Amino acid sequence: MAEKNGYHAGRKTRPDGTYDEGSMLPVASNQLSPGHVAKRPIHLPSVTTPFFLIGDGDLSRHWLKQRRSKLKQLHAVGLVVDVQTEAQMKRLRRLGDGLVMHPTHGNDIAKRLGLSHYPVLITPKAIQQ
Repeated sequence: MAEKNGYHAGRKTRPDGTYDEGSMLPVASNQLSPGHVAKRPIHLPSVTTPFFLIGDGDLSRHWLKQRRSKLKQLHAVGLVVDVQTEAQMKRLRRLGDGLVMHPTHGNDIAKRLGLSHYPVLITPKAIQQ
């Protein structure tokens, strides 16, 4: 799908014009890596949906398993910033037990929020691990 600036997504579409998630993979965010995130306050609009950044590594899977109940309670949406295959996405979704998760390049979010590591939860009031 070409845009005015010449960018071409290069993703395959289904016959109905929708994208296949597998064509969006792999996703790697070179400005983010697994690691410790210190809790700090932020001020986002109160209507901001809580969201979390994870990858498919051991640290992220462990974090997701430990915080799954809280994430569900918050109706948080997961942005998977480092995942290679559809099978890995399926595994994360099974572990999330109903949490919505999408593969997403995280560099822009990292830059805007001053992040360099994941897993992390972002709410209207705080960035925390």
